[in-house]
Amino acid sequence: MPVPAPDSAFDPALSLRGVSVAYDDVPAVVDVTLDLPRGQVLAVLGPSGCGKSTLLRAVAGLEPVAAGTVRFERADLAGVPTHRRGFAMVFQDGQLFGHLDVAGNVGYALRLARRPRAEVAARVAELLGAVGLAGHERRMPATLSGGERQRVALARALAVEPRLLLLDEPLSALDAGLREALARDLRDLLTRTGTTAVMVTHDHEEAFTVADRLAVMFRGRVVQEGPIADVWARPASPETAVFLGYATVLVGEAAARVADVAGLPPVASLALRRSALRVDAGGPLAGAVTSAAATPELLRLRVDVPGLGELHAVARRDVPVAVGERVRLAVDAARVAAVPTP
Repeated sequence: MPVPAPDSAFDPALSLRGVSVAYDDVPAVVDVTLDLPRGQVLAVLGPSGCGKSTLLRAVAGLEPVAAGTVRFERADLAGVPTHRRGFAMVFQDGQLFGHLDVAGNVGYALRLARRPRAEVAARVAELLGAVGLAGHERRMPATLSGGERQRVALARALAVEPRLLLLDEPLSALDAGLREALARDLRDLLTRTGTTAVMVTHDHEEAFTVADRLAVMFRGRVVQEGPIADVWARPASPETAVFLGYATVLVGEAAARVADVAGLPPVASLALRRSALRVDAGGPLAGAVTSAAATPELLRLRVDVPGLGELHAVARRDVPVAVGERVRLAVDAARVAAVPTP
């Protein structure tokens, strides 16, 4: 499916047009066109090896662009070396200087710029407060947790007020609980500072938490981009829907039947979230429970519905449901999405 032309209603800070990158004549990024407004965060989401980190490195000037243009604030960056772009980059492991304490790491670029000592100390204290590490100035990186090291890396990247912040899987090395908490903190920090940022990730929950806009990449190409709520509500293909977290994509008569039950117009393909079907005594669909698993909030079920196959469904914890039992199901129209057929 062709990628829609970028929205011309805003004057973008970052603008990519037909950007391609190749390694030994093997395409890694193919004809990428994107716009990012000032003060917003773009998440580039895709599976490992799809080219998202290569795209980020091309924006940073770390990879040569084989075709197309990268512009920032309307200026073509062709030939502009990395250190003159005014961008900052945060990697998966933070890459802190092990021989410097936290204050030394955060203030490193400021000292290189020969800022006054008092100004550096004030800026370091301000940023450590912003990332929740006030009082950690004298700690060494080896004594910090993974989450604390990433907070220091973020503070260091923001110290010189970069025109663009580039984040390469910044939370992927953390455990799930810490990753979720730091994603929320990262969103708050970027919003408070008005930072324009591009983050690459393979985790759609992380993307939804942090970003304003989303670009989905497969095999080097951006297959869909736009405001994050729009991309989520209208996946461009079945492959995109599944990658965004939809559990099932129905086609043909099955899709039309569930769309009708949900009160939607007829569709050729319909993506269902894991919680799109719920146990309801008055529901229009019926099937036999094939599996049930309890979570702290609800029961997650698999239900074999004649004509539709085995589908995900949910039930309240206080609703007794056993494997083999027949249940009736209602459809939540807000948790399904029509999907264009390939």
